[in-house]
Amino acid sequence: MMEPAKDSLDVGILVSNIEATLNFYQNILGLKFVEKIPGPFGTLNRLRFGSSDFKVIDPKHKPPKGPIGLENQIGFRYVTFAVKNLSKLCIELQSQGIEFFATERELPNGVHIAAVKDPDGNVVEFVERR
Repeated sequence: MMEPAKDSLDVGILVSNIEATLNFYQNILGLKFVEKIPGPFGTLNRLRFGSSDFKVIDPKHKPPKGPIGLENQIGFRYVTFAVKNLSKLCIELQSQGIEFFATERELPNGVHIAAVKDPDGNVVEFVERR
């Protein structure tokens, strides 16, 4: 069994347009830039959210885009950010014309959620436990 070395999980995504993606995650969502690392498959841009690393990879050879959406393909389908300001964040994202996958709503367990699409159409979920 694994023993965690930190209290978070890191994720990496391949992107089709590095400038649009970095603008979305850094300037719109507020992830902090940590470093840029050239590698054998492309350039990795390490961003940070809390103690999690969100690795945005600009591939040397862009593979074809697969099906988008939660129910269109097996595999990891979305990323979740736990936030403290969901309503305010949704207003900011709407004012910037960001496309919503799911508008803000409360689940039966009292958790509030919303989800948007990033520049490649990936689902980005926000969760606030009030």
